[in-house]
Amino acid sequence: MRSQLITKLLQSTNPSIRWKVRVNVLGENPNSKEIKNLREEIRNGDIAKKLLPRHDKSGHIISKGHVYDKWQGAHWVLASLADIGYPENDKSLHPAKDDVLDAWLNPFYFNEVIIEKKSQLQQKEGVPVIEGRYRRCGSMQGNALWYLQKLGFKDKRIDSLVERLLHWQWPDGGWNCDKNFSADTSSFMETILPLRGLALYAKLNNDKKVRKAADKAAEVFLSRHLYKRITNGKIIHPEFTHLHYHLYWHYDILHGLKVLAESGYIKDKRCNDALDLLESKELKSTGESQGWPAEKKYFKTSNTLGHNTDYVNWGSPSKKIMNEWVTADALFVLKEAGRL
Repeated sequence: MRSQLITKLLQSTNPSIRWKVRVNVLGENPNSKEIKNLREEIRNGDIAKKLLPRHDKSGHIISKGHVYDKWQGAHWVLASLADIGYPENDKSLHPAKDDVLDAWLNPFYFNEVIIEKKSQLQQKEGVPVIEGRYRRCGSMQGNALWYLQKLGFKDKRIDSLVERLLHWQWPDGGWNCDKNFSADTSSFMETILPLRGLALYAKLNNDKKVRKAADKAAEVFLSRHLYKRITNGKIIHPEFTHLHYHLYWHYDILHGLKVLAESGYIKDKRCNDALDLLESKELKSTGESQGWPAEKKYFKTSNTLGHNTDYVNWGSPSKKIMNEWVTADALFVLKEAGRL
């Protein structure tokens, strides 16, 4: 039984957890007055304040030097705000929005360099094309596409992110920045975030061309049951089977299931193995669900600027203690899969 677990999460001191459960699990109207008030609570809450500690006089987010600084650059801050339910179209975030669009639509990304031998890999003029495939980290533009839409920004340059992703898409449906000449298969990490952004764009704009591209990207995961090799059915990487929050650009089964649930693919029977594995990790006591843990993490926490440093502590890793973020997302996935 998970009813008591849901009740417990609804009493969380964290407004983002209550928002995730009420909207994503219980299906409350996201445009209702009550939910809008809850999102205002998120805007004024501790987590949002921790994510937005440094601005210059123009409102730009300060980091060590680039929007992609891990995990304090504007790119990651906006992604976190989008996931925690921060209100849409906050004008104070427009400078950060402009910064990430300027970064990911830099002229560099519109120039292509044909690489025919390894010695040419040092060229920095543009996107490498090796063996007919664009070697681009699609997670960058893909993540930006997703969070800019979730945060409600209206900017025609968002269409250019879509155009770039479609332009770089590999024949098997995904993206990869591996510069090894023999690389011919898309990367899970570089494909999951473009899929998330493109699927949302297709939904909001009723764009059939983009939906077709999202369908192809989803096949990268579905054909591998979200974590298994096509060739022999073995686990692609052990880290894929552990639960994490925050994931940033990384991948695990819950992230895959979450994106497929958001995008409308979760009822595909090829999700069942990953769903079974997710349910096997559920903490239980006397028949009642105690939620899901964050088994590992990809961040350290500090208020000072640093590499792989987040302003927010998203929870210490443990296989025995519930993590509210992981649990709220797991409940959403199971609801969408008809397993709640």
